[in-house]
Amino acid sequence: MHNASLFGTIILMLAGLVTYKGLRDAYFLDRYAFKIDPILIDREYLRLLSSGFLHAGWLHFGFNMIVLLSFSSSLEVLYGFGPFTLLYFASLIGGNLLALYIHRNHGDYSAVGASGAISGVVLSYLVLFPDSDIGFILIPISIKSWIFALLFVVISIFGIKSQSDNIGHEAHLGGGIVGVLLTPFLAPEGMTIHWWVMAMILVPTTLFLLLIIRNPAVMMVREYWGENVRDFQSSLNKTETPASRQAELDDLLDKIRLQGYESLSQKERKRLENLKDEM
Repeated sequence: MHNASLFGTIILMLAGLVTYKGLRDAYFLDRYAFKIDPILIDREYLRLLSSGFLHAGWLHFGFNMIVLLSFSSSLEVLYGFGPFTLLYFASLIGGNLLALYIHRNHGDYSAVGASGAISGVVLSYLVLFPDSDIGFILIPISIKSWIFALLFVVISIFGIKSQSDNIGHEAHLGGGIVGVLLTPFLAPEGMTIHWWVMAMILVPTTLFLLLIIRNPAVMMVREYWGENVRDFQSSLNKTETPASRQAELDDLLDKIRLQGYESLSQKERKRLENLKDEM
């Protein structure tokens, strides 16, 4: 990873300029950030792309660009400028589309950053070079690429489930999935594709996505992973959860599981949020 990356340098300059503008102009940042309601209601689809050039701060920008330049030099040489450009922007859009789906009912959700695109680049590299060593910024240790890939999947899934931080785990996972899926088509002929690494990434992510699509209630309640709602509730501490609240939460979760989150009224949604906090 020592050759200069033309694409990485271009993104560095463009994202730097756009980030500078966004940090100085709140209207500009708001106009081009990833936002649920403007995309779904006003059809401002450009936000799926423009948000990837904005960043929340210079530390956010610097970290993303360091990671991008660390991997883009190798992959751009392997894939070529055009295919690598496709990988980057397809991963960016794919990551934002997954975030759009998961947060489709959170109209005020917003995000910025190129993390989805960079996740696609990184995971594409890991599929090709699973035995290479991955180092960490400011931490003098390294691990094998395939271990990093496994940690990426686990952290992303639990991050999406918990929603306990300000990290865009949905964009990370969505971008990473796109990067993995594109790798066999972009890699030069004769390049070894490590299918076991692809399976290690795609199998758990596919199962998780199917789970939350089939049972949206999984995303509504902490520690609930889709088992029978009644059995799940019976495992809660009865002294801290009165029977009336259990029954009310049972009914709401059953309705979500059978009819989808959209079937809840505004009053029911607010009550569900309150019950989640009480649990």
